[in-house]
Amino acid sequence: MTQLIVLPHSDYCPDGVVLEAPVGESICEVLLNNGIEIEHACECSCACTTCHVVVREGYNSLNAPEELEEDLLDKAWGLEPESRLSCQAIVAETPLVIEIPKYSINMTREGKR
Repeated sequence: MTQLIVLPHSDYCPDGVVLEAPVGESICEVLLNNGIEIEHACECSCACTTCHVVVREGYNSLNAPEELEEDLLDKAWGLEPESRLSCQAIVAETPLVIEIPKYSINMTREGKR
């Protein structure tokens, strides 16, 4: 287990939170399994950008993004050099600090998981 710090987000996690994240799980899985209902319109199949996060600390410990993820990220709102699709970013042993962007490209939000 490693530490995953989620910075405050008005809709998903207003106060921020510190989570225990199993090594080998995606950031998206960790968030969803802990009640943080981040958007994931493609059901974590790397076909959209709704689960986009910015990794503020620990980025280099994550698995390298594949070409498809990089291509999709080009369409994400608020893209930064440390942006990842949370469904593709696999937790390693290094603690992470993530920020969920204020907006996504999703015009309507899907129902809860």
